Amino acid sequence: MEISNTSGRRKTSVARIYMQAGQGNITINGRDIKAYFSNELLENIVNQPLATVEQVGQYDIKVNVSGGGISAQAEAIRLAISKALVGDNEEVRPALKKEGFLTRDPRMVERKKFGKRKARRSFQFSKR
Repeated sequence: MEISNTSGRRKTSVARIYMQAGQGNITINGRDIKAYFSNELLENIVNQPLATVEQVGQYDIKVNVSGGGISAQAEAIRLAISKALVGDNEEVRPALKKEGFLTRDPRMVERKKFGKRKARRSFQFSKR
């Protein structure tokens, strides 16, 4: 299998991955996954698509991710990995689709409005 190149997004984070057959090394921005995500839950989010199709440890994945928080970055990587797996083998699509890993989460932060403290929160009202 040649190197497959896909991207995933979530909120303002963008993940670009390069996936090829290998020993299961996942490198994020030049660092190991355990060094990048200190929380084990975020590592599990990244590995969910591979675990769903039972291919953990079969691909070397190199990730460039930027923007957003670490949770959004983990979900962006998950979407990119899912898209790469479908590009490699179309038969895994129904399993990943059922888990919702192929859906781009469209929720974004609402912009701040003028005359308000935040997007919807008003300033404190003072009667006197």
